[in-house]
Amino acid sequence: MAKKPRTKRQPRDSQASVWFESFRVNSYLVTVFAVFVFGILSLAPVVQIWFQQRQEIADYQTQVAQAKEDLANMQVQRERWDDPVYIRSQARSRLYYVLPGEISFLVMDADGVNLSDTSGTVGAKLAEQRRTTQITSSIIETRKNWVDNIVESVVRAGLEEPVSANATN
Repeated sequence: MAKKPRTKRQPRDSQASVWFESFRVNSYLVTVFAVFVFGILSLAPVVQIWFQQRQEIADYQTQVAQAKEDLANMQVQRERWDDPVYIRSQARSRLYYVLPGEISFLVMDADGVNLSDTSGTVGAKLAEQRRTTQITSSIIETRKNWVDNIVESVVRAGLEEPVSANATN
């Protein structure tokens, strides 16, 4: 096949187009391409499974590292509970225990009380007190001391006999 001479009207051919023109499709090339595509298609699921398994292994290794860290923290916590000073501090903070001779004050959180409650509870009482606009300048003393009420309750519980329901009828 003879090549045509180039004229000024025809654009100059690039090297890529010359290479593609010289490239002939034959059965060998088609067979190699088909084997290559078949290999990729047959190996793709295996490679995908391999990547998934590697990801699962990395996740499990992270979980094992977290479990080891949690175990170390639990062991430190268990060792703390062997210390009597730590036990005493936990009893003071969690259970409000005090040593003999100490005075403990417990401040109640008034912000946590539901002020819209009107059922006769502490929240209703505080809401009613806050609705007043008058400010008192005097100190109000209760009629009975709460300590006397507790002592009276303990003494009565220890001395009085229970009353049966049949005796009152």
